[in-house]
Amino acid sequence: MADDDILQAWDRWIDRYVDYLTAEKNVSPHTRFAYAGDLSQLLELLAMTVKQIPLPQTITANVLRLCLNQLYRSKMERTSLARKLAAWRGFFRYLIREGQLSQNPMSRIRSPKIGRSLPKALSEAGMEKLLESYPPDESDPKEVRDRAIVELFYASGLRVSELAGLNLGDVDLLSGHVRVLGKGGKERIVPVGEMAVQSITTYIEKSRPILNGQSQKTRALFLNRQGGRLTTRGIQNILAQMAKKTALDQRISPHMLRHSFATHLLDGGADLRALQEMLGHSKLSTTQIYTHVSSERLKQIYQKSHPRA
Repeated sequence: MADDDILQAWDRWIDRYVDYLTAEKNVSPHTRFAYAGDLSQLLELLAMTVKQIPLPQTITANVLRLCLNQLYRSKMERTSLARKLAAWRGFFRYLIREGQLSQNPMSRIRSPKIGRSLPKALSEAGMEKLLESYPPDESDPKEVRDRAIVELFYASGLRVSELAGLNLGDVDLLSGHVRVLGKGGKERIVPVGEMAVQSITTYIEKSRPILNGQSQKTRALFLNRQGGRLTTRGIQNILAQMAKKTALDQRISPHMLRHSFATHLLDGGADLRALQEMLGHSKLSTTQIYTHVSSERLKQIYQKSHPRA
């Protein structure tokens, strides 16, 4: 088979694989794009190591190890390397599912071990500083919106994609709940505190109509200055600017606010199972990392307080 035909075969199977991930695994557009890039890089590595690109059906574990060695030499972060191997492994697993392979050449290749770092969270005092030192100017619709975003993050622990995806109908201000569409298309109901409800109410009643304007109507809860749905990148930029204005000596991200929500709830005695439900974790082990954060805090208190610590 000519090289062009082999490349076309690869492109065809990669396209089918990422379509499968989207349709049946409900992966995000970001994951779809990343996996497609990881498989395209595999083609480049194959061209570098074996001087030609073999058909997917003829790939061996030894050939893949040669490609892997190239990645190790590039000093790639282990997290990035692990994701690439997951993409490769999943691709060959898909080919088996489609009857194109009898065994997965990735089955004997181990992913690198990744140390699980503790999530970073603001202290309760730091969170109060962020909120209290940024009183919104109610004449500026963007400032009212930004305050509502931070209050909702801290009150609910939502992922940034979940918050950006909220529509007006997802927020029940009377009962103090938001309906969230999480990972894998799973829906959950998350309680929201009084302070967040007040901020969201002010935003919806006074600021959102100004941002929405007369020409564009959208169901999105949080809007940008053009009246469209605020993106995850837009939310990240808002938090970065707020951190600068409040002179916090650390970078603020949506994930940090999610971690702060979880850590402060556990510090206050929240049940781990209840926290799992609120965060939308499918596995309790994912939620349990926050118990280590609280343990670290207890250790700090002990070292500061005990005379012989």
